Amino acid sequence: MKTKEHLTIGFIGLGNMGSRMVNNLLNAGYEILCYDIDKTKYEKMNALGARVAKESTQIVKEADIVMTSLRSSDVFVDVAETHFVPNAKKGQIFIDLGTSEVVKTQELARELAKNGAMLIDAPVSGGPHGSETGTLRIFVGGDAEVVEKCRPILEVLGEPQFVVYCGPSGAGQIVKGVNQLAMGLGAAAYMEAMAFGVCAGIDPTAIRNAVGMGDGWRGEFDKIAKRIVDGSGKSLVVKYPELPYFLAAAETLDFKIPLTEALYDFCKTGTYQMFDNMNRSSRSFWHELTKGADDE
Repeated sequence: MKTKEHLTIGFIGLGNMGSRMVNNLLNAGYEILCYDIDKTKYEKMNALGARVAKESTQIVKEADIVMTSLRSSDVFVDVAETHFVPNAKKGQIFIDLGTSEVVKTQELARELAKNGAMLIDAPVSGGPHGSETGTLRIFVGGDAEVVEKCRPILEVLGEPQFVVYCGPSGAGQIVKGVNQLAMGLGAAAYMEAMAFGVCAGIDPTAIRNAVGMGDGWRGEFDKIAKRIVDGSGKSLVVKYPELPYFLAAAETLDFKIPLTEALYDFCKTGTYQMFDNMNRSSRSFWHELTKGADDE
């Protein structure tokens, strides 16, 4: 791999996460060529020192490493199939920092390999704050040797001890699924427990004071209960937009994740639309649990 001074990193997707990652890479001394469909976003990056591409294809043609931070698996797959696969060069590395479907990731890795290019799946956890501070957790899948070559770049974005190689192509997305399900199912369990009391007519403050306000699981319950008491329960997230990714992976690998299936099936029939913490259209589990009740 080229040295930092001679390496061009292409970056596609300059939202809440991507823009902060680009800023950290610029501060680390990397040359960045960036693109986003929203012109105002790449103008901000240009002001910070990044070069701007006119389209995604230009990124692929000029960059040694192409990184993406896109809002959904469908968007990433569309960009990859339209711009990456037809234009990839031998030795080029693509790094997907978003959460994408496992099977699609593996298929794209095989397609890029036909051109001698490599795909690393490196989904992140830590939100905009982690992106801002360079303390993300990064779950990395792909060829181990290629991943090690890219580690200095990934460690600019994430806490080095939490930039973890998880295995071959798709493994990073699987471990991101573990991360998301641990958060989403945990939050859903505490919401359902809270809803049991609220729908039975108990004041949510009384529930919080009686059950929360402690350490361990009581502390985790308390975080959910506080949001409900404060009136923001409807905006609590259970990772709904990503649940189909993990259900599809489990089906392909022929095992069951019944709690995830039940959560998704319960929410998908709902009518209350919300936006999650990544500004994606989602469903409110709390609303579905408590509709018809005086829920907040």
